[in-house]
Amino acid sequence: MTASNYDPAAYGEQIAADYDALYSAIPDTEQTVACLAELAGRGAVLEMGIGTGRLALPLRARGVDVHGIEASPAMLEELRRLPGGDEIPVAVGSFADTELPGQRFSVVVLALHTIFGLPTQDEKIRCFANARRHLRDGGVFVVEATILDVGAFRNGQAVVPRFSSAERVELQVLRYDSSTQLVETTNVHLSNDGLRLNGFTNAYASPQELDLIARLGGLRLRERWGSWTREPFTAASARHVSVYARPG
Repeated sequence: MTASNYDPAAYGEQIAADYDALYSAIPDTEQTVACLAELAGRGAVLEMGIGTGRLALPLRARGVDVHGIEASPAMLEELRRLPGGDEIPVAVGSFADTELPGQRFSVVVLALHTIFGLPTQDEKIRCFANARRHLRDGGVFVVEATILDVGAFRNGQAVVPRFSSAERVELQVLRYDSSTQLVETTNVHLSNDGLRLNGFTNAYASPQELDLIARLGGLRLRERWGSWTREPFTAASARHVSVYARPG
């Protein structure tokens, strides 16, 4: 993946029809929704990469005013098919650039490591700046991202269990280029229905890199947790949930 051939809709177009079935086993959706609802209070939430509504629909069911940005028309079509999905306002386009003119939110969220889908630091900076434009005073941009376990790689490759249920298991086969920080990923989904593969390339950034990118985009780190339950972020954390605020 390079900036010249980056297509923000590509992943969604590839996986949309199967997304809800493949990712029904994500273990902490309820905790994520509860945390975002608490952060939003009586304000509205903008989800970048809203997808098929894994977070947006249960947030809406809690009475939260939810809006979205989604690059993939196929993912948006799947959202529209779900109960309440056609009532959520969604702008189509890259979350690094797409704006909702005149609208301000208490929370902007980019979950499930989607920040790494942006191929360059410049794109990531534009994403943080775009989040800042959409935040009201006191609002926060919440980013969930994985921590790359470099020690898990052998000859540049690793196999990592991602999540599982009684009916479904997902493994990730990762190929990491330390010179570019690009991670080529093949998701291997195993279930009683058979085998399903899907692949993509991410551009990794460490928490410290994201903090600098946030500053360049006009935001500052306020809090960082090891999960959506707000457990402390430590050297043993496999991911981070970072809360960035607009200064002043």
